[in-house]
Amino acid sequence: MNRITVSIACATVIMVAAGCGSPAPTSAGPPAAVSSTTADASTTPSVSAAPTATTGSGAAACPTLDQWKDRPAPTTLGGVPANTPEASALSQAVGAQGRGAFADIYGTQVTDFPAGRVALCVTDLARGRQLADAAKQAAPGIDLARLDIYPCRYTRQFLQAAMDDITKAGHDIAGSPIYIVSAASDASGIQVTTSQQGADSPALRQRLEEILGSTPVTLVAGAPVHAA
Repeated sequence: MNRITVSIACATVIMVAAGCGSPAPTSAGPPAAVSSTTADASTTPSVSAAPTATTGSGAAACPTLDQWKDRPAPTTLGGVPANTPEASALSQAVGAQGRGAFADIYGTQVTDFPAGRVALCVTDLARGRQLADAAKQAAPGIDLARLDIYPCRYTRQFLQAAMDDITKAGHDIAGSPIYIVSAASDASGIQVTTSQQGADSPALRQRLEEILGSTPVTLVAGAPVHAA
């Protein structure tokens, strides 16, 4: 029996599975950053300063999957690939705030992007700094100087609601099977995995656009997920 797998940001990244796992290790180069406040650098998160056309602001957009997937793990524990302890602690503290009091601006995050740092993506940069401060208050041992804040288009909770709308439409939409419904890794929209025919189907795209409204959707050809 086939099922629709719904994927959403878990602790730090978009997970392509039903359920949450450990943060995905990455080792990409650091973003250009500027201090977000005048506080001491050891406790100050940074905001990416590279210009971008996608956000219409002076801050670089949330990192995409292509920027951090398939990167080697930044460290190992007992020979097992792992995230750095510093980034893991920061990620846990920031994620707790993002899924809690700051869910209205929290998009996603990536641990060890680059190694030892955390990329936090939010829809409001000012409140993202407040999120960081709240994380520091809840976990005084974390180092906010390791946090880079990026703008993203949608919140985690908004994308979850959008995915729910698609799954409510059923396993077959406009004559095409729906295998996986997931949030884009940079919280920029929705990705739907279907058959090759479905990925090429104007009827499926039209129906999904009717369901999602202005929320961007990407169709990807893939395979069904079989229940164990």
